[in-house]
Amino acid sequence: MRETPRSIRRPAAGGAPAFDLTYVRTGPRGATPVVVIPGGPGLASLLPYRGLRRWAARGGLDLVMVEHRGVGRSRTDLDGRPLPAEAMRIASVLDDLVAVLDAEGIDRAVIVGSSYGSYLAMALGARHPQRVASMLLDSALQSTRDVGLERERVRGLFWDADDEMARGVRGLVAAGVAPRVVLDIVRAAYELGGSDLVLPLLRHRAGLTWRALGAYATRDGGLPRIPGIYEFDLVGTIAFRELGYAGTPDGHPLDPALTYLPLAHLFPAFVGEPDDLVAAVRSFDFPLVVLSGDRDLRTPPAIAERVAASAPDATLVRIRNGHSALDTHPLALLNATRRLVRGQQARLPGDEAALDRLPRKGASASFPRLLLAVAHLDALRHGRVRSRR
Repeated sequence: MRETPRSIRRPAAGGAPAFDLTYVRTGPRGATPVVVIPGGPGLASLLPYRGLRRWAARGGLDLVMVEHRGVGRSRTDLDGRPLPAEAMRIASVLDDLVAVLDAEGIDRAVIVGSSYGSYLAMALGARHPQRVASMLLDSALQSTRDVGLERERVRGLFWDADDEMARGVRGLVAAGVAPRVVLDIVRAAYELGGSDLVLPLLRHRAGLTWRALGAYATRDGGLPRIPGIYEFDLVGTIAFRELGYAGTPDGHPLDPALTYLPLAHLFPAFVGEPDDLVAAVRSFDFPLVVLSGDRDLRTPPAIAERVAASAPDATLVRIRNGHSALDTHPLALLNATRRLVRGQQARLPGDEAALDRLPRKGASASFPRLLLAVAHLDALRHGRVRSRR
């Protein structure tokens, strides 16, 4: 499938310069296009999701993806300079989405948001409900106050339980491994592979699996940037100023509020959320699907359950997955989206097992299998070392 990225000129506003916003539209033109908003903030739309758009086109979806301002092809102003902090506001990102809808002549669209993208989707629904035909939230992120739900879920699994997994985590902390590092690595392992990945990881902490997950999950003062794929350095301003990524630690072990704290000094302080999305969803008058992974620890299932219980016309769909089906189980997300486009979302709870059985495609979806293979090698290596002793 051939893609032709398009650009629209975004005007100077609020102290931010003009720049060209890039987006892509693929698949057969349909009566109701689908706008997919990735997570982050920092994930690009063009390069990482080419495969997703191919699969979507084969399934008949008319798909639009917008390169987030400050990322990838929407990173710089007209003189080639990186966009400043003044340009990084959720309200401006929402205006970008509406501008693309206008440029494409789209009156209403199905809005699909994953993680941070789900926050943008709900905010779009709150501010521009007339542009939303229906909505799918994948790993719903709704409020900075939900860190309490994260703490409860994480500590229930890894600290308070009386099982091998929790005992192993407590043992690492007792041995002097930084609790923040333990949480980042073990949480990522659980989301990607469940206890099947966590247990061998804990048994062989000196192995390659621990180091690979450390590189993938921890934040130790550097600004993550893989050009065209994941660029946090500019849009991190949104994360800290409007979404409270620095958090307020509660002083207890395994606190999710610590994850991004090493980067907090690089960004503005939290000033407050732009919208009350917990209240906003109560007035959504369009069909809403909430897709929730049972191993999701960053946006735990309790958030999805609250959203589904609050919205007037909501369908909760539970799958066996970690965080962000868009990245780790994209065919499940696309199939759920197709049901929504056709007005068949009421069937989705009965389709949960079928969604789970779909093949897991894409680089991120393959990462758990690679980690499990590396964990197996770590175990073999550990066995050989012990036998030599």
